[in-house]
Amino acid sequence: MGADMSMPKGSNVPVPTAGLRVELGWGSGPGVPDADASALLLVSGKVRSDDDFVFFNQPTHASGAVRREGKKDAGGQVTDTLVVDLARVEPAIETVVLVASTDGGAFGQVPGLYIRVLDAQQGTEVARFDSEGATSETAFVLGEFYRRQGAWKFRAVGQGYSSGLEGLATDFGITVDEPQQAAPAPTTPSPMPSTPPPPAPVAPPVTAAPVRLTKVTLTKEAPSVSLTKQGGTSGAMRVNLNWQVRKQFSGWRSKLGQAVAMHSDLDLDLCALYELSDGSKGVVQALGNAFGALHQPPFIHLDGDDRTGASASGENMSINLDHQQYFRRILIFVTIYEGARSFADLDATVTLQPLHGAPIDFSLGECTVPSTVCALALITNTGSDLVVQREARFLVPERGVSPQRTVDYTYGWGMNWTPGRK
Repeated sequence: MGADMSMPKGSNVPVPTAGLRVELGWGSGPGVPDADASALLLVSGKVRSDDDFVFFNQPTHASGAVRREGKKDAGGQVTDTLVVDLARVEPAIETVVLVASTDGGAFGQVPGLYIRVLDAQQGTEVARFDSEGATSETAFVLGEFYRRQGAWKFRAVGQGYSSGLEGLATDFGITVDEPQQAAPAPTTPSPMPSTPPPPAPVAPPVTAAPVRLTKVTLTKEAPSVSLTKQGGTSGAMRVNLNWQVRKQFSGWRSKLGQAVAMHSDLDLDLCALYELSDGSKGVVQALGNAFGALHQPPFIHLDGDDRTGASASGENMSINLDHQQYFRRILIFVTIYEGARSFADLDATVTLQPLHGAPIDFSLGECTVPSTVCALALITNTGSDLVVQREARFLVPERGVSPQRTVDYTYGWGMNWTPGRK
């Protein structure tokens, strides 16, 4: 459905209570800031607590009614999708507000911003609103679901905020954490928030701290970040690799001139080479069932193996930062186990989510070589600092050399390799 079917601002349409996909979309390109979708679940125009805010640091609502599915960039068109199940919205909630916010610029620089609501099962478009005329706004309420006489409706809102996601969230009753550099003010004896959070008897205490709206995106120009300075050096850090196939055939063509098909049974494996402070080295990978361990060396654990291709969760690995003194360096990489001959035409995003501190994410960019292995990120312990470096290096193994050995050679790890299977 094209923009000519777009709803006028302020208008509303009934929506089915069945599962819905809410897609926020815009055009990507040079100088276009990144944007993010989020949602707030409201009672009388306010959240009940910070738990009613679904955004990049808190991707799923406790009720299961709203969750972030994630961002995809396909041929210059970016979409960030929320999955909404109105049947699971708690009776007290009257409104679900749907928000877009920018990171590193204003919506005046973002072309073609729209929101559309799809029936998740049918894939049909239920509603669409194209937001136009933005200038300095850094957050927008694009639309909202609201109850009316026992049924749900969608309203096209289009209300902009120049105060960003922080200002918008604060208006709806969210307690936002101050930026970390503002913490050690001379009037404050400790870096704790000035208003102590209410006691939370339930475990885990999700609302024990104010909401943090910071995140870090690594790029070629700014490829590294300090976990220590982010305050993210304890607990388990989750490493996630998510991907989608951009089109049916990959751009890499073999010498015979045949396009290499990207099969739906594409199997990517997230792996890690590690070197510990005592000099011991090893690999964590599904191959050979070397899944590692979180509470004993190497303090890295692969959370199973996603054999289904690009599932909602992708491939996940956990690194126990409570034992960071044992780490010298960790190289996270991904191999194609089966289903394709190269990473060409694959859109992949890597997210490192520390238990505390901002999530760190980056995209792999375009693969232009017949690569079956990609070095994703290098984590280095300098003794005083834990640094994450974006690598995003597509490597091409020589004939007869395994992807794992190729990574080892490239980074000078110095391990002995024997063939393995899973």
